[in-house]
Amino acid sequence: MARWEFKLPDIGEGVTEGEIVSWLVKPGDDVKEDQPMVEVMTDKATVTITSPKAGRVLEVHGAPGTVVAVHSVLVVFELEAGGAAAAAPAPRPQLNGNGAHTNGHVNGNGAGRAEPAATAVGDIKETLPGMAAMAPRGTSSGGGASAGAGVSGYFNEKPLATPATRKLARDMNVDLRSVPPTGPQGRVTKVDVETYARRPSEAPAAQPAPVAQAPSAAPPASAFAPVKISAPSQAQAALEERVPFAGVRRKIAQKMAQSKHTAAHFTFVEECDVTALKGLRSRLKPQADAQGVKLTFLPFIVKAVVAALKKHPVLNSALDETTNELVYRKYYNIGIAASTDAGLIVPVVKEADRRSLLEVAREIERLATDAKNGKSKMDDLSGSTFTITSLGAEGGLFATPILNFPEVGILGVHQMKQKPVVRDGQIVVGDVMLLSLSFDHRVVDGHVGAAFAYDVIRYLENPDKLFLEMA
Repeated sequence: MARWEFKLPDIGEGVTEGEIVSWLVKPGDDVKEDQPMVEVMTDKATVTITSPKAGRVLEVHGAPGTVVAVHSVLVVFELEAGGAAAAAPAPRPQLNGNGAHTNGHVNGNGAGRAEPAATAVGDIKETLPGMAAMAPRGTSSGGGASAGAGVSGYFNEKPLATPATRKLARDMNVDLRSVPPTGPQGRVTKVDVETYARRPSEAPAAQPAPVAQAPSAAPPASAFAPVKISAPSQAQAALEERVPFAGVRRKIAQKMAQSKHTAAHFTFVEECDVTALKGLRSRLKPQADAQGVKLTFLPFIVKAVVAALKKHPVLNSALDETTNELVYRKYYNIGIAASTDAGLIVPVVKEADRRSLLEVAREIERLATDAKNGKSKMDDLSGSTFTITSLGAEGGLFATPILNFPEVGILGVHQMKQKPVVRDGQIVVGDVMLLSLSFDHRVVDGHVGAAFAYDVIRYLENPDKLFLEMA
């Protein structure tokens, strides 16, 4: 028999670590090839890791709630002799035909023999298996330092640290996200980790010592300070239900808080007379139906946004705070906010400028269906350069959408209503929709944001102009 270590695969999109949500196998289990083993949550989605080989599970590494780095050992197998070399090197993923990432293995003699590969399949869920057993961050079964948020309340979801510092933190049972950094550009140093591990266990939580912040530092400590709900009476307690605030819902909350406390939001609201657009859609809809495409107003809005972004490239940029550079993206990936049981997620229409109106409509329908059914792939949820959020029939008057950070602009689309409008000096009934746009004022000046908004409006009010200028 041979002992073989399976490591957390590189699941792409810049993901460097994942949180173990639930184990689907345990030591002593015999597993088949491609059998689901563990659910891991990343910044992008929750993925199910399957077994690349058949064998017996000897060890599993990491309890639910543990954050593990890519290429860390997850499972130790017992295989038939010759099944695999011990401690196989960390595999590199390949992209299979359905969009899932797989790990390619080669044999020890370098001949390049392909071996069965682990897969990471994206899945969007709200209540995830194993959450009830998840230990709160900051608890530890051992006597070492707490691995949770520090007594100062400091928390940074993505701390900067060298591999050596990360290893030291793991060895000392310290959660790097809770360690206030003092190194250059907000980097956590070994001294920071050691100091954090030696902190008094009963240190007061108020007034944390000032620390050096990176340009992309987390929001102020108060923004993430834990809030304890006061204990209700015994009778009231029987009327309460506690559900773990975890999984995708917690990731959304962290992303929203980061955006709100990092970007300097300002919102611009204006009316848009979409009477002509409504008529154009009615004329084109039968042709779309004949091709099996559901033609809503959203594809027109996507095309109007792309055309306006080309005139105002700063709205298609992002601020890289680690290098203090403004990154102008010359591709147009439009995020479409979608409401699911797990919360608001943002599937992305890639290369929207290169797709026809019907192709955009077809892609929006596919993304929305996958999101609703919890089948969104990680690639579908990443890479957006600008986001549109539509409340449709429940759009209200207007709202102040929160930026899909690190994007610098977002468009909120609201309900169409019949209102009096002035045309050629006459008051007539028109179909009017309010648009609310939020911008990052650090990057986008007020007049630039307004000019962008009015370009979007002009394209929607004069759809013939949109088709004339459409690439």
